[in-house]
Amino acid sequence: MPQRTDEDSNESDQHASSPRERRRTLARARALSPGLYIVATPIGNLGDMSDRARDTLAAADVIACEDTRVTARLLTAFGIKRRTLRYDEHTAERIGAVLIERLKHGEVVALASDAGLPLVSDPGQRLVRAVVAAGIPVTVVPGPSAPLAALVVSGLPPEPFFFAGFLPTKGAARRAALDRFAGIPATLVFLEAPQRLAESLADIAAVLGPREAAVARELTKLHEEVRRGTPAELAAHYEAAPPKGEIVIVVGPPQADAAEQQAERRAGLDERLRAALATRSVRDAAAEVAAATGLPRREVYARALQLARDADG
Repeated sequence: MPQRTDEDSNESDQHASSPRERRRTLARARALSPGLYIVATPIGNLGDMSDRARDTLAAADVIACEDTRVTARLLTAFGIKRRTLRYDEHTAERIGAVLIERLKHGEVVALASDAGLPLVSDPGQRLVRAVVAAGIPVTVVPGPSAPLAALVVSGLPPEPFFFAGFLPTKGAARRAALDRFAGIPATLVFLEAPQRLAESLADIAAVLGPREAAVARELTKLHEEVRRGTPAELAAHYEAAPPKGEIVIVVGPPQADAAEQQAERRAGLDERLRAALATRSVRDAAAEVAAATGLPRREVYARALQLARDADG
C-alpha cells in the first residue's frame, strides 16, 4: 500500500503512549491467542490507529512488514518495542518460511503494510495463503484503507465497485487493461503513482469515455485533496500541475446509454463475426469486428475463436 509521509502525519506526538498506557496495552495484549494477525495501520494521520491495532502490535512476538524503517517509526510513535522482519516480494519465500515455523510453535505474528490494510496492493497474500494452508488461525484487525476512503469521499456510486489496484505502467498495456474494465457496470477504483497520473487519466478518458471521476490525493494528510470532473478534465489539470503524494483514481460506472449501446453491439456480434470468418482468419476477423463495434478486442477475439471451433466441430 502507499506509504505514510511523516511530514504529513497530523498530531503524531500527542498519540505517543505514556508508560501507564503502555502497561495497560501490554496487559490487554497478553490475552491474544497464537496465530497470524493482519493489522491495518494509518494511511497518513496517526489518529486513525485503533486501540486494537496498537494492542496487537504490542503483543506480537514478531511483526512482518514491507519496510522495517517505516514500521519502526510507527512503533516508536506508540511506544511499542517489538522485533520486525521485512516481508516483501523479494524476501517472501525465505521470511515466509521463518514466520510459518514460528506460528507452528505457537507464536503471535502480526502482518502490517507500510500504510492501510495488508494484502490490498501489497505482498501479504502469499503469506496468508500459506498460513491458511498450514491450518493456522488468521485474524484481521481492520482499519484504514486508501481505496475505500477514496471511494466514499468521491461522491460516486459505492455499490457495486471494482478495485483494480495499480494500472500497468506502459501505455499499450494500460489501455488494454482499461479495455477489459470498460464493460464492468461498477465504479472503478485504481491506485496510481503521481508521475503517471496525467497520462493514466488521458488513457482512461480515451478508453472509458466521459464518465464522472475523482482523484483523491494524500488522504487524511495535511495536504489532502479530492478533485472531481471527467477523466479528460482531470488529465488536463494534472498535466499542467503535476501532483505529489499517494493517489487513488475513482471512475464512475458506464452511463445508461453507453451500457445500452454496448448491449446492442453485442446483440449482433455473432452475425458480424460469422460473416468476417467466412473470408478471414480468426485474428483478422476479430480485429475487424472489434474496430467496427468498439467492443473490447479480447472479448471479440474469444468469441470469434469459439465460433470458429464450433464451425469446425
